[in-house]
Amino acid sequence: MIATLTDLISAAQEQTEPQRLLFLFAKAEAQNKKKKSKRQHSGTISPVMCVDKLPEEITSFKALVAEADNITKEWDFMLVAGLSGAKGNTPSTEDAEPHLNKMANDLMSGQDLSQYIIFDRTENPIVVQAR
Repeated sequence: MIATLTDLISAAQEQTEPQRLLFLFAKAEAQNKKKKSKRQHSGTISPVMCVDKLPEEITSFKALVAEADNITKEWDFMLVAGLSGAKGNTPSTEDAEPHLNKMANDLMSGQDLSQYIIFDRTENPIVVQAR
């Protein structure tokens, strides 16, 4: 089970084909201030920025957060997916672009996000349920 970014990087490196990791950073906006419980919140999540990286380009979750924060601190979650290469070739940034666009579209249109691993800013795994 993947519980941390390190787990995800290890899983990507164990694949038979080279991988590129896709990251969509998103901002949560609460719809109401009333909490149903401490662990459930209601609101919308909007894309802020996207980036793709090779697994070996990521040194730690903390370093990835710092890199993102250097661009903008206006994000609450990161959605992560893997893009597999073919015939031993690593997917390029150009190969990643339509998949990053799909991630953003899935988020904005309320699609099922269970195909993505989602972490908050402190690397806690997050489950997002559509309403």
